[in-house]
Amino acid sequence: MTGAPFPAVLGTEPLPTPDDYRDFWADALDRARRHSVGPRAVPVDTLLTTIDVYDFSFAGARGRTVTGWLRLPRHREGMLPAVVHANGYGAGRLSPIDDLTWSSAGYAHLVVNTHGQGGASIGHLLDGIDDPERYYYRDVFVDAARAVDAVRELDAVDGSRVAMIGNSQGGGIALGVGALADDLVAVLAQSPFLTDAPTALQHAANGPWTELRGYLTEHPERADAVARTLAYVDGVTSARHATAPGWISDGLADDICPPETTRTAVSAYAAPVRFCEWPGAGHESGGSDDVAAALRALRQRFAID
Repeated sequence: MTGAPFPAVLGTEPLPTPDDYRDFWADALDRARRHSVGPRAVPVDTLLTTIDVYDFSFAGARGRTVTGWLRLPRHREGMLPAVVHANGYGAGRLSPIDDLTWSSAGYAHLVVNTHGQGGASIGHLLDGIDDPERYYYRDVFVDAARAVDAVRELDAVDGSRVAMIGNSQGGGIALGVGALADDLVAVLAQSPFLTDAPTALQHAANGPWTELRGYLTEHPERADAVARTLAYVDGVTSARHATAPGWISDGLADDICPPETTRTAVSAYAAPVRFCEWPGAGHESGGSDDVAAALRALRQRFAID
């Protein structure tokens, strides 16, 4: 846990839902859906013998090309449940053979390349943060919602059984997609970033929130504009609009996405939610034990005997 809170640069209460929240996101999704999602999967030679991997692409926000890795169990029968997966801050889509857990469990697994991340890139928390229309995460959320559309078009996937999952930044994206995408089976968010910004700025000792704290310390006159922008993507706002059952977890010693922020999102979650806190855990939020719990949750939600 962190020590004494930092100054409350955005106040102490969760950000209110903007009056035009639904219209804002309906417009963003409508602009994206003017373009055919056009999923394209090109086989990748990975030397794996039980998992087929594809270099996957589709049309995301404003029609831009979004990439990812699609992983399918090689020995499959019938249409598969699917998980759409967003990674943590700066990770991008990683390598074709990273994180084989979900496809090994029998699911189609689409890990989305968060725009501009991966490689030498870190993150973009401050990009366009003074204007909701130009904010980086506006289009990132739309990309991930379009990833759900894209995976539902695949012949190998049962479009009625799709879940959104993510860790850290990906957890915040998962909560966001849970408010934007229709008929998801589940939303799994581990140590979600982009959640309860006022509290995060008071308690986070490491990670991206410190970038924003520094920015607001240097530019206090921009606090109102920043708060307005973040309110559209904050995990608490997303939780207020959740329709799919949620599985949310955190670590009680997390100083990057403090547990207080996750609790606020859980309290706001508008659909049934299960919440697990891991004593002594940091940002890994229970690690393998938490992943095992997620696998059990998905097995239940996908109605697999």
